[in-house]
Amino acid sequence: MLNYDVFITWSEEDKAYIASVPEFAGCIADGETREEAFHNLEIVAQEWIETAKEHGRDIPKPKKKNEYAFLA
Repeated sequence: MLNYDVFITWSEEDKAYIASVPEFAGCIADGETREEAFHNLEIVAQEWIETAKEHGRDIPKPKKKNEYAFLA
């Protein structure tokens, strides 16, 4: 996960933080805090990678990381 951008935003509708890895279609997790959302995303991303490998799917390479980014 260290080489992939992670986006974390607040969802007013869900009343939770939503974390995602853009390179992994459908790889999304939530949490009551940013830290919890990130931790849950690490688990979901690992499962996403394992499932992709099991099905012989390509795992996208990380895109160039942003030098800085902040999502409020």
